[in-house]
Amino acid sequence: MQHTFITHLGEGFNRFTVSPLSLATTIIILCGGISLCHMLFFIDPLITIYPSVMAAGDVFGLNGQVEHKLAFLRDYVTRDTRLVLVGHSIGCYIILEMMKRDPELPVRKSVMLFPTIERMAVTPQGRVMTPLLCRLRYMAYLPIFLLSLLPDLLKSFLVKLVFRRLRSLDHSTVLPTVSLINTGFSPFISANAMYMASQEMLEVLERDNTTINQNLDKLVFYYGETDHWCPVQYYQEIKKDFPNGDIRLCSRGIRHAFVLDAGKEVADMICNRVVIKMQSK
Repeated sequence: MQHTFITHLGEGFNRFTVSPLSLATTIIILCGGISLCHMLFFIDPLITIYPSVMAAGDVFGLNGQVEHKLAFLRDYVTRDTRLVLVGHSIGCYIILEMMKRDPELPVRKSVMLFPTIERMAVTPQGRVMTPLLCRLRYMAYLPIFLLSLLPDLLKSFLVKLVFRRLRSLDHSTVLPTVSLINTGFSPFISANAMYMASQEMLEVLERDNTTINQNLDKLVFYYGETDHWCPVQYYQEIKKDFPNGDIRLCSRGIRHAFVLDAGKEVADMICNRVVIKMQSK
């Protein structure tokens, strides 16, 4: 089952790219968490190891992931392609790093959803998760391994039980969540995700104002009113620093983990704000 957000986003952009006047448009989605990274219109390249990534010395760290995405684009996306990057959470930080390291990327627009691009460790959620991820994450490996041994049907039931308070849970999120704890694909997938998350707490510090300023016309920021990873204070500060930027605060009560129950709504919002603007140019 394909996720609702990806399906509706792809359909929205497909309606745009069928125009005979448009150049080829490629959408790259960088979601929060290494195991949740999806590449639209390409075979998932996460299993590909590029020499530049190996040279980075830390394949599953933040730097390695940035280099991986750049290497992937060099191999599969030509310079005459109109590139649309959609980032969520730490995916937004990765996008800014990509645009900084390769200014010649043919990026038409970068959509930054609930962006964790600064001071993660001192946010309300960061204060809770930093000690867990940096010092206590090893204690979670055994329980996750034991959970992975359960039948998928039982794991799906447990996931639904955890999300039972969500009145409109998108059931297309259940299978990816089960996959996260399922060692059938990789015995280290959850460990890698937690390792990368621990790096986020330590390395995502000051906002990269230089890169933002250089690419302001290409960036679309969308912050949440109740987001404990990037609080309203961060929205107010970036809005003050870049008053001419396309920077908005959600007024619909959408949560940071929007894919759980608002994937279609966010996809429609992106298409209405980005695709229509691209059509008019």
